[in-house]
Amino acid sequence: MENVIDRFLRYVQIDTCSDEESTTHPSTMKQHDLARLLVQELETMRAAEITYDREHCYVYATVPASQGCEDRPVVGFIAHMDTSPAMSGTGVKPRIVKNYDGEDIVLNQELGVVLRTADFPEIRKYQGKDLIVTDGTTLLGADDKAGVAEIMTMAEYFLTHPEKPHGKLRIGFTPDEEIGAGPDFFDVALFGADAAYTVDGGALGELEYENFNAAGAKLHIQGCSVHPGSAKGKMKNAILIAQEFQSMLPVFENPMYTQGYEGFYHLDSIQGNVETVRADYIIRDHDRALFEDKKKKFMNVADFLNTKYGEGTVTVDMKDSYYNMREVMEEHMDLIDKVVKTMEEQEIKPIITPIRGGTDGARLSFMGLPCPNICTGGENCHGKFEYACVQSMEQVVKLLTGLAKKFV
Repeated sequence: MENVIDRFLRYVQIDTCSDEESTTHPSTMKQHDLARLLVQELETMRAAEITYDREHCYVYATVPASQGCEDRPVVGFIAHMDTSPAMSGTGVKPRIVKNYDGEDIVLNQELGVVLRTADFPEIRKYQGKDLIVTDGTTLLGADDKAGVAEIMTMAEYFLTHPEKPHGKLRIGFTPDEEIGAGPDFFDVALFGADAAYTVDGGALGELEYENFNAAGAKLHIQGCSVHPGSAKGKMKNAILIAQEFQSMLPVFENPMYTQGYEGFYHLDSIQGNVETVRADYIIRDHDRALFEDKKKKFMNVADFLNTKYGEGTVTVDMKDSYYNMREVMEEHMDLIDKVVKTMEEQEIKPIITPIRGGTDGARLSFMGLPCPNICTGGENCHGKFEYACVQSMEQVVKLLTGLAKKFV
């Protein structure tokens, strides 16, 4: 039986970065490279009911119930194959720092890239553990290839130990979670689980059943470019109007000032010139009423600037992305209780926190598949300072194994 770390190191070297500007699904064809490998590995370990959606890049498989447990609830475990487009996932070169000493880690001597404890003080809690880091030029991909590796390792454990009691287990791997499109073509009926867990969290012990309500807003500003020497009363500078728009949003409802249940407006990208500007925003809040209020305020700013500068100066394309799965999970708290009990039995301290983001599970919960989120052991996702703890990942495999047994 292959260990989880060997799997993880193999998976992260396959580039599966998604692309939010793409109009295809999956957004990048290279995500199929990992999907095909997972299918091969599932076939080798003799998983059942393997389904590979070659058009949309989903992988489904079954670990059959052990003898006498066929009538138990079907539980699913889900992870996403893609990595964030926030940083390159091409040519990932993972390295294991053994027996971490609690000090700064030089990721790339030549480029001067250092994972500093002053910037990431929480890393000190891993002193004495083994950490998997990057070479400072790419992200690592623990989000969510750690989850993929952990589910695969759990599946192989049960397939090679049919005497261990467990109900039917369904596993699923999705594309494009990082751009909010993971559940777009997920076949809930085919998956056939009564409930599921996404394995897509952070540090060991994290357990989440709340997430942001989320919307995306594309802001288009139409200016009027005139030679600056004769611009008086004629020029309308789209760049300055974009700055004005941003300045009218609540200053402290910004990611850099928020935590916990506090929502925000986030200017994610901006491009343009005097004539035209496009700015992409995301809007987040855990509370549905506050979320709706944030969207209304955003549109009110656009209306005000159109009154000031002329109708059609500012247009907004806004679309909801996902909602807080707590609305669904409040009817399925037994799923949380089972994780907490398993963690306590394994001497893992449960850390129940709201997700300051979203997972596939958020949308899947509203699609009829209750789906809270479990830790993976990875931290600092979406950047060159991402890392994963070897011992945490190994413990997550034990956690998933113990959790599956709770449904017997």
